[in-house]
Amino acid sequence: MKKPSKPKIIAIVGQTSSGKSGLAVKLAKKIDGEVISADSRQVYKGLNIGSGKITKKEMLGVPHHLLDIANPKERFTVSMFKELADKAIGEILARGKVPIICGGTGFYVEAVVKNVLLPDVPVNKKLRKELSKKTAGQLFEILKKIDPKRALEIGKQNGIRLIRALEIVKALGQVPPLSHKPIYETLSIGIETEKDLLKEKIHARLLARIKDGMIAEAKKLHEKGLSWKRMEELGLEYRALARHLREELTKEEMIEELNREIYQYARRQAQWFRRDKNIQWFEISEIEKINSTVKKFLA
Repeated sequence: MKKPSKPKIIAIVGQTSSGKSGLAVKLAKKIDGEVISADSRQVYKGLNIGSGKITKKEMLGVPHHLLDIANPKERFTVSMFKELADKAIGEILARGKVPIICGGTGFYVEAVVKNVLLPDVPVNKKLRKELSKKTAGQLFEILKKIDPKRALEIGKQNGIRLIRALEIVKALGQVPPLSHKPIYETLSIGIETEKDLLKEKIHARLLARIKDGMIAEAKKLHEKGLSWKRMEELGLEYRALARHLREELTKEEMIEELNREIYQYARRQAQWFRRDKNIQWFEISEIEKINSTVKKFLA
């Protein structure tokens, strides 16, 4: 007897400024799909220009999910994302449409595609305070001694996830296996961009966002109660914006720092996604090849 097939979903991944969002909209229009954003900062209300959130105009009428669903003063976790993403996928499939996950937060995408289930361990404020004094490199070395495989999966840069892993170890004695049997059949499409072109795109996009009011947005967020400390925790643009608004960086210094930091982030994204051998890579211009691959997958 033939086993029932798993629901089919599409994931579009890649580096920041690679054109993922525009491609997701084009695909959704072509195959009657809906987009689920997988971005760890675009979930927050008010973090629009700084996070590069897609606008209503750019959506071209395509429904988008998991944008503007969290208060930026509160932490939003990957477990919360997975729960809401699975719910959205079920609703999209029930409407007879195709779910398209699109984003650059690798762990968010992986949580859904690989059915990652995180243990329900409460926050240990005392331990977090203690661990937050250490660098990401130091945290990596601590976890590596306890669970080398998990440490290598997280990497040396992601202090937040390293702290969470150590918090789980403290509570359970170990980090249990996270990935379980996938519940979806996924076509993963990766957008690759040549290094110099990516640098140009990052710079042009940054200048455009500043022109669109990124600095004013950050100032307004602070006036509404988002602390400088929390803004720095949100990282990248918001960390630099907080420093600029406190007059620790000039506008020119902020732009220079962000160009460098965003490119370094893009390199880390590439390293993360390259680990997954199931991702099929294309340049953003290879739209016919992408369409053909999608058509074959959905047939």
